[in-house]
Amino acid sequence: MNKVVLLGRLTAKPELRYTAQNTAYTRFSVAVNRNFTGPDGKREADFINVVAWRKQAETVAKYFDKGNLIAIEGRLQTGSYDDKDGNKRYTVDVALDSFEFVESKAQRMANQEANTTSTPYDYQDTKVENEVNVEEDPFAEFGDSVSIDDNFLE
Repeated sequence: MNKVVLLGRLTAKPELRYTAQNTAYTRFSVAVNRNFTGPDGKREADFINVVAWRKQAETVAKYFDKGNLIAIEGRLQTGSYDDKDGNKRYTVDVALDSFEFVESKAQRMANQEANTTSTPYDYQDTKVENEVNVEEDPFAEFGDSVSIDDNFLE
């Protein structure tokens, strides 16, 4: 099974492009908060590359902008190419299967307005409105709590 589900903010306005066969596509990056803070106490993020095709690409490019919150479902796809120096480069993208608007239109518009007045764009300064409090146990009502500890790997 190859399935990816992400909730994050776009790092730039998606740009609609077309293949030589006139198929619409867009590539964009989504900043996804990690569920923990780094040694300095700040929340870190992973920047995930996403590719969308056809009507979905047109819709994402039309309605989303830098900083907008988006929910994505897709699959990992890998590829490779030779760069201008002849070195082999490998890529990993999420191929978009479906997406959802997470913010209302008013929230998206307010976020777009905020992004036009703040430069340079710094993801760490962006407030994530639907951030989950990882200190609370979301499974508490189901009985015993589950402890996930990464220290056992060391």
